Amino acid sequence: MAVFESSHLLNQLPEQFFASLTRKVQRLQQEGVPLINLGQGNPDRPTHVPIVQKMQEAAADPVNHKYAPFRGYASLKQAGAAFYKKEYDVDLDPETEIAVLFGSKAGLVELSQCLLNEGDTALLPDPGYPDYLSGIALAKAKSVFMPLVEENHFLPDYHAIEEGTWEKAKMLFLNYPNNPTAAGADAAFFEETVKYAEKHHVCVVHDFAYGALGFDGVKPPSFLQAPGAKETGVELYTLSKTYNMAGWRVAIAAGNASVIESLNLLQDHMYVSIFGAVQEAAAFAFTMEQTQVYKQAEIYEKRRNVFLEELQKGGMEASPSAGTFFVWLAVPTGWTSAAYADILLEEAGVVTAPGSGFGERGEGYIRISLLEEEEVLKEAARRIAAQTKTLHSS
Repeated sequence: MAVFESSHLLNQLPEQFFASLTRKVQRLQQEGVPLINLGQGNPDRPTHVPIVQKMQEAAADPVNHKYAPFRGYASLKQAGAAFYKKEYDVDLDPETEIAVLFGSKAGLVELSQCLLNEGDTALLPDPGYPDYLSGIALAKAKSVFMPLVEENHFLPDYHAIEEGTWEKAKMLFLNYPNNPTAAGADAAFFEETVKYAEKHHVCVVHDFAYGALGFDGVKPPSFLQAPGAKETGVELYTLSKTYNMAGWRVAIAAGNASVIESLNLLQDHMYVSIFGAVQEAAAFAFTMEQTQVYKQAEIYEKRRNVFLEELQKGGMEASPSAGTFFVWLAVPTGWTSAAYADILLEEAGVVTAPGSGFGERGEGYIRISLLEEEEVLKEAARRIAAQTKTLHSS
């Protein structure tokens, strides 16, 4: 069989971090090793029942067996606008300020192709979600990293970015509540972001994947709530975490009309929109009574508390997560993130994600997901604490 060489573009793409982690876990599972998998971000709870029922009804409707409109159904965009008004008091024009996406991952990659030319610069958080890099590589653009450090509450320090870098930058990526650090951002931070974006004509892209998962009585603010935010950027809201619809691959982008039009134009050439039944179910999710969503955040918060309490019993400390379903745990002195994650995997049977996979500033940490029931998380914390104690004594 002939082998055809991949394009230069594909060859320059960064390694897909989660794919390599999954392969390692699958190998051990095939060998029969019992594992507690806290390494990925796939919600463990099912999609809320009313949404599934709406999907079943919509799938039986012959209208949805045809192509959906290229740019998505107006009903989904209207539902997204209603959601933003109710939850954040943000006014959006459904037709010009909302785009329908095949999940936020697709949108995050597409945005770089929409706004960046070869050689342009984008500002990225470090550590950050690895797929931000994928879009920039496909656009043949350059990345400049903004360090997220504990001393600054894992927020970028805009003052530390050189003026020359600001002048070159065309995009700025943010993500709060944050993956992987589980840190939060407040309204003042987003207001500061808008000021810098306005001054330097930089498009802000806020990845609001964990917007519904805030802890300790704090509701995570939307970037779009900041005065001037709609003029300076867009926010991506996926249904994956809020409604446990990760496999449904549906999200929206909201904000600046020119960016929304660019997204729509690119997608006109790539897709014929999302299956209509999925869009109907997504619209229903946005507009249904949200009690289950709020209860879900409480479940993750309780899991966080149980996990951290068990770690503490074993002599370990970690900063409480402000949101998401992750814990960002410092590794023992003298160990790298990858080495510590490997020893926990091989010796303790607990899968975690080494912080170095999220960027240079992720070194020194591992990311732990809270996507198991409380008793399983307690057991994982006991194993981690016991293995770490062994490392200290050896």
